[in-house]
Amino acid sequence: MSSPTPFLASSPLSITSPRRMPKSQFTYKQLGQLKSYSTTTPLRVIAHVDLDAFYAQCETVRLGINPSKPLAVQQWQGLIAINYPARAFGLNRHITSTEALKLCPELILQHVATWKEGEESWAYHADASKHIATHKVSLDPYRTESKKIFKCIRDALPEREQRVEKASVDEVFMDLSAQVHGLLMARYPELKGPPPYDDPTEYLPRPPTTVLDWGADALVSAGEEAEEWDPDWDDVCMAIASEIVRGVRKRIYEELGYSCSAGVAKNKMLAKLGSGHKKPNQQTIIRNRAAQHFLSEFKFTKIRMLGGKLGDEVVAMFGTDTVEGLLGQSLEQLKKLGDDTGTWLYSIIRGEDHSEVNPRTQIKSMLSAKSFRPAINSFEQGVRWLRIFVADIFSRCREEGVLENRRKPKTVTLHHRQGTQTRSKSCPIPQGKPLSEAILFDLAKNLLAQIVVDGRAWPCINLSLNVSGFEDGVTNNQGIGSFLVRGKEAKAMFSSGRPSTGPDPPPAKRRKKGNIANFFGAREGQKKDFDAARAVLKAHRESTKDEEGEQDAFGRDYERDELEQLPHDDPEDSMLEDRPSTPTHEKHTSVDGIYNANTPPSAQPQTHSDIPLSHQSHSGPQAHRKPEPQPKAIDTFFCLRCNAHLPVAQEVEHKDFHFAMDLAKEMRQEEREAPIVAATGRKTTGEQKSTRGRGRPSGGGRGAEKGQVKLAFGRQNNG
Repeated sequence: MSSPTPFLASSPLSITSPRRMPKSQFTYKQLGQLKSYSTTTPLRVIAHVDLDAFYAQCETVRLGINPSKPLAVQQWQGLIAINYPARAFGLNRHITSTEALKLCPELILQHVATWKEGEESWAYHADASKHIATHKVSLDPYRTESKKIFKCIRDALPEREQRVEKASVDEVFMDLSAQVHGLLMARYPELKGPPPYDDPTEYLPRPPTTVLDWGADALVSAGEEAEEWDPDWDDVCMAIASEIVRGVRKRIYEELGYSCSAGVAKNKMLAKLGSGHKKPNQQTIIRNRAAQHFLSEFKFTKIRMLGGKLGDEVVAMFGTDTVEGLLGQSLEQLKKLGDDTGTWLYSIIRGEDHSEVNPRTQIKSMLSAKSFRPAINSFEQGVRWLRIFVADIFSRCREEGVLENRRKPKTVTLHHRQGTQTRSKSCPIPQGKPLSEAILFDLAKNLLAQIVVDGRAWPCINLSLNVSGFEDGVTNNQGIGSFLVRGKEAKAMFSSGRPSTGPDPPPAKRRKKGNIANFFGAREGQKKDFDAARAVLKAHRESTKDEEGEQDAFGRDYERDELEQLPHDDPEDSMLEDRPSTPTHEKHTSVDGIYNANTPPSAQPQTHSDIPLSHQSHSGPQAHRKPEPQPKAIDTFFCLRCNAHLPVAQEVEHKDFHFAMDLAKEMRQEEREAPIVAATGRKTTGEQKSTRGRGRPSGGGRGAEKGQVKLAFGRQNNG
């Protein structure tokens, strides 16, 4: 016998329905899959909880304001959040605070918290909107409240039967399948028995009820024909899930004072659309039978991942932006967008989505950024903002347990935007000692100094600092990774200064190319900035090198002196990023640092392996290392073309080198003239030779093919 049904309220589904089926359309196997969070079972139940006007609610709760009063959250002169009472006056986020007050004189405007230089934490400043140039927005108050809400949701669900994904600061997905399965077994014991004939593909018996209680939920219509069917087990699962979600929402409001809307459906995509269907403070249920009817009323650009370029491409290709208009397209037609994209789109517009609810709760990276209006124009200004970024990030790292070594980032990255160009510099965070605000600031300042030394740093319109690669820390022991690190990490970990042996030093770090201005010094207006950046890099290098000099704990010279590179204006170089040292060769230069003016660029050797040893550059990283014993003096000759003294023993080889360069130049000249010769039959320069037949040169020989050069030899005079 079945247990008494807990559902008391009536629904449009009647027990006298003439279309009652003898068995369910679902199998014992699909019921069993419900317990294991299967993404393919049609009995699956997903909920999406979305806080109503979250930032505005946070300020309403913090200030103790009546929720019925209009309130907007201000950032500088714009609005970033508007509560629902204020929206009734026609306010939106595209208007300024001044325009908002004209539309709603009773509007309460609350500026977001900001970081101010010199202060150790964010705060609410009454006049923050007037100080866009010296303040930085802080969203920490909202992150703090978000964590409270997330914890409240988890506490409201059984510990062993919860799978919760924090989708954003104000959105949460919940896979309620396992919890619903447990309640289903408790309320309907007849489902506990083995399937007939022990065959999991046997169909379940029909639910013993035709009346389900949906409370005050918004029940999406399935259309007249679909509503004639009695409820099946998927409807029962939805009803149980709606009870759970109502309880979660009630707990959030009673404990923290926040209202939220929710959607309950068979997958994440439908649940998210449902939570936004009826707002604020409402709950929408999308039964399986109602999914297609619900979607047909939407523009597919409202669906996640279809609101950007892909959505525009679909509209352009098929001439519609509605789900209903796209349903008529076959799978083959949709595959014009690509096999994978077309298949995914075919399923998604039919309400099929098998993405999992990912219960990750730990962040992987942290970002602090600022867009400058007006732009900043000096290294000193940039450093002031880095202090704020570091304080912002470190306060959040502290919450992640960085001080207790529970979690710690591995990499710090600085992004710098100047005009339309964005450059990034990154470096590892020392893992051998606790992370501190001072260490993080020193690393960030060093990265900014590298950008300034590279050139084209100002005016800067955006800076952002990012720490990433968070990993669980090792407590009361040292992980094996600490014995394998290299470079800067090794310097931070091994400070004893003991000499150690190791493999041969790696090849020199690749130098970035610059323009000719680099060889003549920095521009006058950049000199102060450049000198300050050089000083920072030098101080950073001195603070990280051990007692043996430039070498790290493994005897490797990773921190080569790059301070002599002057600012330049090469936009291509400004886009390069720092990467781990790789075996590369530096470009060859003459003793003066520039090539001979008579040698064309394409004829110049590009790597050390392309040229004689005597022609390799003595500038670059090796020039700044400790002087080594000089060899004994040897005989030299002076090359007028190189303007340099070279060993006499290499004179023949060196002359061959110049001969090869001249020959290459002549080859290029011949190649440039070849099209003209082919078209006109005559050369543009030099003595014109007679031709015969089909343009072949006299003498019966064939002309020089591409890549070949005919050498002119003097004819022997026989008298």
